[in-house]
Amino acid sequence: MEEKEIHLVKRVSKELGLTYKELGAEIGYSESTLRKSVSENRITLQLKKAIELYLKTLEFEKEKIEIKKIKDNIRTLIEFSRK
Repeated sequence: MEEKEIHLVKRVSKELGLTYKELGAEIGYSESTLRKSVSENRITLQLKKAIELYLKTLEFEKEKIEIKKIKDNIRTLIEFSRK
């Protein structure tokens, strides 16, 4: 038996722990638009791209934090080696 694919809006909301209203605020859509998309089991290309870009942005933000940690560690090592 084939598993039914979970709607993108529903899946992303659940994964990120966001309500439709919160997700909508992040991607520029109303809560009602997201609810309608889920209830009709349809998604526009624009909405799909907005969600994909939002997820990429979150990914880049995490990477930015990791890079900052690495930079800080390198600075600490350099300062320590000068002592």
